[in-house]
Amino acid sequence: MGFGVFIHRSDSIYDDSPAERYQFPSQYLGRVEACIGDWIVYYEPRKVAATRGYFAIAKVGEVIPDRKASGMYLALIEPGTYLDFINPVPFSNAEAVIERGVLNDDGRISGRAQSAVRPISPGDFNRILSLGFDEREPELPRVGEPEIVDPAPGPADQHQSPFIILEQERDRVAQLTSRIVRNRLFRRLVLKAYDKRCAITGLKLINGGGRAEVDAAHIRPVEANGPDILSNGIALSGTAHWMFDRGLISLSDELDILVSRQVNDPDSIQSLINKTGRAIVPQRLFERPHPHFLRWHRDNCFKQ
Repeated sequence: MGFGVFIHRSDSIYDDSPAERYQFPSQYLGRVEACIGDWIVYYEPRKVAATRGYFAIAKVGEVIPDRKASGMYLALIEPGTYLDFINPVPFSNAEAVIERGVLNDDGRISGRAQSAVRPISPGDFNRILSLGFDEREPELPRVGEPEIVDPAPGPADQHQSPFIILEQERDRVAQLTSRIVRNRLFRRLVLKAYDKRCAITGLKLINGGGRAEVDAAHIRPVEANGPDILSNGIALSGTAHWMFDRGLISLSDELDILVSRQVNDPDSIQSLINKTGRAIVPQRLFERPHPHFLRWHRDNCFKQ
């Protein structure tokens, strides 16, 4: 087992769904198999417009041949492990390249940086995670919700042995599977993308303590194997969240707000909806609700 980097583009031609599967050709089979049972970092290359850089982690569960495409394979992501970074990490900053393993002996970027799948050292993995999950200004919970202290250890000392760093990072990512920790990170991620504004009402309410009175809702719930990916999230006020979870409102693939014919007071619900009649969502496509999750909500929750 070992940590790895998987390159994924938001405009990928491959049959990828980062929280569920990663498609790749046979030439990378050995490298991907080396990651089975361990964690990988998703990276979007710099040549992509508005690139996210290193943008998420996930755990590889198994690798199988892709029966729909000859010569292709699928790395299946272990359910409940995918997690977007709250801070996308660039390939390099003012100090240096973040992933030092792509440098050659002369300190220059080598051809390894172009590999769609590549191993990554525990030190590089630690550096990326420390930046990706850095919460210098934690998102305060809504009133009445407990404030949670992250139990995860801090960044590993770079002077420690690679073995100690490796074990610390395995402990750290294991703690990132905690539902308490993931809920907090998911809330921060969604509220940041939606600017703390309810997608249904359009209201942005901040109380005197600096807490946003809006929820980070899963479109496909965690209890129904919904992943902690931004495209499965939406910012909703308390009332809108209650209606969404109970199937009284939903969204079309085009983000039109749908109201169930079974509601007892449709006029009141219509008065809560913003004047456009469409969900107010982030500008960037990869941050918006994905039709895959919206269809699940309409099929399984929405009361037609």
